[in-house]
Amino acid sequence: MFHFSKNLALLLLCSITLLSCVGTRENSDKSDRIVFEESWESLAQVNEEPEWFRDAKFGIYFHWGVYSVPAYGSEWYPRSMHMKGFGAYEHHLKTYGPTTEFGYHDFVPMFRAEYFDPEQWAELFARAGARFAGPVAEHHDGFAMWDSEATPWNSMDKGPKRDITGELEKAIRAKGLKFMTSFHHARHLQRYKGREEEILTREKNVHYQFRNSHYPLYPGTPPTLDDPELNYLYGNIPEPQWLEELWFAKLVEVIDNYSPDLIYFDSWLNYIPDSMRLKFCAYYLNHAQEAGKEVVITRKQEDLPLDCSVDDFEKSRQNHLAEKVWMTDETISNGSWCYTENLHVKPAKGHLHVLIDIVSKNGVLLLNISPKADGSIPDDQQQVLLEMGDWLERFGEAIYSTRPWHTFGEGPTAEPEGDHLSNEFQKLKYTSRDIRYTSSGSTVYAIMLGKPEAGHWLLMEAFSTLKSASSPAIKSISIPGGPKELDWKLGDDGLSVLIPAEGLDDRATVLKIECML
Repeated sequence: MFHFSKNLALLLLCSITLLSCVGTRENSDKSDRIVFEESWESLAQVNEEPEWFRDAKFGIYFHWGVYSVPAYGSEWYPRSMHMKGFGAYEHHLKTYGPTTEFGYHDFVPMFRAEYFDPEQWAELFARAGARFAGPVAEHHDGFAMWDSEATPWNSMDKGPKRDITGELEKAIRAKGLKFMTSFHHARHLQRYKGREEEILTREKNVHYQFRNSHYPLYPGTPPTLDDPELNYLYGNIPEPQWLEELWFAKLVEVIDNYSPDLIYFDSWLNYIPDSMRLKFCAYYLNHAQEAGKEVVITRKQEDLPLDCSVDDFEKSRQNHLAEKVWMTDETISNGSWCYTENLHVKPAKGHLHVLIDIVSKNGVLLLNISPKADGSIPDDQQQVLLEMGDWLERFGEAIYSTRPWHTFGEGPTAEPEGDHLSNEFQKLKYTSRDIRYTSSGSTVYAIMLGKPEAGHWLLMEAFSTLKSASSPAIKSISIPGGPKELDWKLGDDGLSVLIPAEGLDDRATVLKIECML
């Protein structure tokens, strides 16, 4: 629990001889380990895309916290509730009163998580087919979802009065899944203290006022109060102290106490000095070395070098086969990332198509869900996850532990240019004529993004001797779980397969193409 201690500032990295090896395998001898120094050259020695991550393909995380209480707008409610002209501002005024009288901190006692059952959550994630899972440990709002000594605003001392992250870590690992945490707190620092009048006078567009901090400083509202405890929630702490005793110390707590296998960062790491980013990376990677495990750091928008991190695309993805492993974080709904009233949940079929498309291009999907403030996961979200798990139970061999083939796919649906927060990918609707390929050893999987028409010959041009310098010698073709081998013929124009009446799936149908060694 929080004791306003500064003991975390005393944490120092052990200095031992830097070995010349390039990486470490899990459970390796101590003599094989690297000690990472606080330099990008040293950190580049890490294996930033370990085999477990390349094999996993699918993870689940969740935006769940104090911002789930108002259940309005989005997880950005703590910011937008203060801003005139925003829907959240009008909603807050009507429902709770002026922000000068009812601040974000007043929601904390209402965040009780009374129905939260980490074992049930972990069971759901496992049944959904996820291979790693974990919480948003802290969003932009400054509330830590673990038992923290760095801040009084944590889930053990306030709100649920439970170590949410600790309980989830035990339950998730008990199901054989890797454990992850995500951090969005680079935006938490109040960077405009003492400059309020300048900002309000200079910036007429409300959306851009105080844009580099999560909480705006409007006169009389709680973020402007000089209160020793509230300052920890609203980020009103001198930057040098905040960097050491909050931004870095919170990461250290989670690393030391829960040893996450993956740490995901949201944007705005560019606001964190290079020296602090180096300090975090070295600490985390050295901790992993001591534990004999390989871990993953994800980044957005070039916030970290790809020599030591994995690129992440928010609600977007690559439109080509990538040489390095990458990740997409996508959410289960069309709206907010946290739970809100009338949240529209997208069908499982669309999420499966996103997963399949990503995996074919050497990527990994991290899917967000949106629990209620009381700790329950809405039935419609559970059904989507269970339907995804049902498909993966049958066709998972075409996803897990696969590697890209010589091309990611073919079909009539053109894809836009991939970039962070590209909304163009959200508009795509695939058809059964869109095919994605994965491979495992001598087996190629052709995944049709829909249900093909029985009795028709499906032509896969990727097998054409005109398109592939070394077209494989095919031994047999079948549908996993199907009753029989399929008829096929290989010609200069590609591989043609006669689609059977049995074994097809409305969501996506897999052809297992076994080739000669």
